[in-house]
Amino acid sequence: MSESETPELTSGPAESVAVGKTTGKGRVFLVSYPKVIFLYPTLITSIICALVMWLMGDTSAPAAPPAESNAPAVAVDADTAESAPEAEPRISSGENIAHWCARAFLVVLGLNMVVISFEFPRTTSLTWFFAISTFAIAIWFLFTVNSSLAPAVLHGLLSIQPVASASFYLIFSGILLVLFVAVLISRRMDYWEVRGNELLHHHGVLSNMERFSAPNLRIDKEITDLFEYMLLRSGRLIIHPRNESRAIVLENVLGIDRKEEQITQMLGALQVRVREADE
Repeated sequence: MSESETPELTSGPAESVAVGKTTGKGRVFLVSYPKVIFLYPTLITSIICALVMWLMGDTSAPAAPPAESNAPAVAVDADTAESAPEAEPRISSGENIAHWCARAFLVVLGLNMVVISFEFPRTTSLTWFFAISTFAIAIWFLFTVNSSLAPAVLHGLLSIQPVASASFYLIFSGILLVLFVAVLISRRMDYWEVRGNELLHHHGVLSNMERFSAPNLRIDKEITDLFEYMLLRSGRLIIHPRNESRAIVLENVLGIDRKEEQITQMLGALQVRVREADE
């Protein structure tokens, strides 16, 4: 190591000098989001269902009552009426699509609510996977043994015919969009910024700021929910600033792998060089 690379020390014990040289981006922004952002699959499904119902002419709307006719009633023989078969109600293709749209919306909404209601760590998710696989094998074996059971179950499920209008999907989508916009605006007033030599906390309407020392900063990454990580690559980031007794916990940081890599590269560029004092 040449003399120009390290500062000269004339007396005293060994000293360490931190060189504030950074590579890549000069700062990294960290934002903690609420769990409502994981409802975006439901929002997309609701918008698609609204478009489908609108293009179909909203067949879920109640039909107009039949107009009264002034034509004289025709007498029908009682024996003929009893022998005539009852006409089965027919479901048009538009009504069938409306039912499938409602089913898809309810399924996606239910799965989304499960994701934001419970935590699924990696070990727990693996346990659930084997449990669901075992249950699926048992159901398949039951249907194989009793061939008449599967059609009966399928008929029972299809007999449930939920339906919603295009207005319902549009109102639901509008509510979620308003919530998402409100979340984005609120996050602009509460976020963290990591620089090469300091950690900044921006918060408040007037952008109040707290400063923490960035050298010797320790960061822990946790994937608390496997499904949330699959949806938005989110996770928990725990920051341990120097000379601070309490750790900073940021929940639901999006793109957590990329953020961790950027912070590691930035803080790793702070080189510490040691030189023994000349005797």
